[in-house]
Amino acid sequence: MAHSLVCWKCGASLAALSLPLLRLDECPACRAQLHVCKLCVEYDTRVAKHCREPTAEEVRDKEHANFCDHFKPRERAWTPPNTGEIDAARAALEEMFRKG
Repeated sequence: MAHSLVCWKCGASLAALSLPLLRLDECPACRAQLHVCKLCVEYDTRVAKHCREPTAEEVRDKEHANFCDHFKPRERAWTPPNTGEIDAARAALEEMFRKG
């Protein structure tokens, strides 16, 4: 059964991987580890320790594989960069340094 998970780091599809994800599974595109807080449904930067699961042990490194038993991958874990702001800043720099 296919799923619509994407890598938390690069946004590549993880549909080729079977669920449940194993602790050492990696993104086929960028090789990022996948059993990480940033790919979990409980990950939330608005709460203490960035985890909504009150019984979970704290994981300090949210981007490396861990042994958390509460891990459940979430869809739409990847947030694309704000390219509009990046493009505007680049255009402003080019204008500033444009030869006359």
